[in-house]
Amino acid sequence: MPNITKQTFEKNIPSWLTFLLATACGIIVANLYYAQPLVGVISSSIGLSANSSGFIVTLTQIGYVVGLLFIVPLGDILENRKLVVSSLLITAVALIITALSKQTWLFLAASFVIGLGSVATQVLVPFASYLASDSSRGRVVGNVMSGLLLGIMLSRPLSSLVADFFGWHAIFILSAIAIIILAIVLAKVLPTRKPSTDTHYLALLYSMWHLLRTTPILRRRAAYHACVFASFSLFWTTVPQLLTSSMFHFSQKEVALFALVGVAGAVAAPIAGRIADRGFTRPATGIALLTVVISLLLPLIIQTSSPIGIAVLVVSSLLLDAGVSANLVLGQREIFSLSPEIRSRLNGLFMAIFFFGGAIGSAIGGWAYAEGGWSTALWVGITFPIISLLYFTTEKK
Repeated sequence: MPNITKQTFEKNIPSWLTFLLATACGIIVANLYYAQPLVGVISSSIGLSANSSGFIVTLTQIGYVVGLLFIVPLGDILENRKLVVSSLLITAVALIITALSKQTWLFLAASFVIGLGSVATQVLVPFASYLASDSSRGRVVGNVMSGLLLGIMLSRPLSSLVADFFGWHAIFILSAIAIIILAIVLAKVLPTRKPSTDTHYLALLYSMWHLLRTTPILRRRAAYHACVFASFSLFWTTVPQLLTSSMFHFSQKEVALFALVGVAGAVAAPIAGRIADRGFTRPATGIALLTVVISLLLPLIIQTSSPIGIAVLVVSSLLLDAGVSANLVLGQREIFSLSPEIRSRLNGLFMAIFFFGGAIGSAIGGWAYAEGGWSTALWVGITFPIISLLYFTTEKK
């Protein structure tokens, strides 16, 4: 496709491009989670000790946070299409190295780069908001984010199933192929977007601290989602341990099928976007936060190894994923209503803050489950959304 601009799309982004961006975000973000259910088999394969096996996931997460803070802001000064395609090609190379490497240090270094390059998703989301009209921005962002959320939710069961049939290397090879194809497609069809600002990179990074201090809505929405994402990470870190324990005796395939249930929660993302477009962001936020609280309260009240207990966990996972999905889109809709010139920096800060919250949730969840079991983990997990709900009550109309 020739060099096109937003004006080519007249007043709004076409539905085919929204679908493409949603698909792209899902394919890219899944790279952050493929290794999580495979930590044990990967660590033994590359000679990593059990005590250090957590680095397989941690380094990918660290790479992602570094990318959010130092690469995503480049979307405010560099041509967005080239930035996305370059990041994807780097990610593809890292995925191939990950699949083929037999040395521990090389695998871990490639894992870090996978996280670093996967921040292309957070360049594409502000890109979609730029192409959308003011009246449809929430709907467009919601649709794109639903693709991202589906990528997160499908990645774990997909990697488990692929590894079960073809070995753990296969999922990284398949992802590399998908990323290369995606890079070619996006290079052909994405419109160019060269930001008008001429800010230097160092000044751009310094301005992020200024934006954090002077943008109350960013701090508030980041705090909301850091709390609910901490609960989300805690739940999905500990529930597989519960399901495979003597209480339920689930196999890895059954855990993968259980994880697929959460996919239905992604439907809340586009719905939340449409609600935000109609001006109901505040009540919708309250409902989303309350939904997360209820999702963790249910398994606290009803704990049994019978089919009822499994049904409660299914309902809990659906409510949790729906609440988190809706709150994420509502937050981004608010942030993307601010100046287009700073959206990439705002989005980078927003994502880095709540992703850090998720890392805390995972770490505390693992500790809480080991020390006190499922109930202790749930009590810790429910604390986070309660804090965000209390903070929400201080929000002015």
